[in-house]
Amino acid sequence: MIPLSTLKSGDRARVEAIAGEPALVQRLYEFGLLEGEEVELLAVAPLGDPVEIRIGNTRLSLRLREAEGVTVSILR
Repeated sequence: MIPLSTLKSGDRARVEAIAGEPALVQRLYEFGLLEGEEVELLAVAPLGDPVEIRIGNTRLSLRLREAEGVTVSILR
């Protein structure tokens, strides 16, 4: 398992765990970022922060430090 922040554009992964401040974790849950969900990394900003992911039909931008708290396993 690896942090979401280490994925490359186009990689797909399954969310295994979400860690961080309780308010941030709650907010990510509200956006649909839940354990077991499949995510795809769509883009990384030119300077590496933020990253854009897709969860179902939703696109979400996360700061790099927020993405580091999301543990995923790569789907092949």
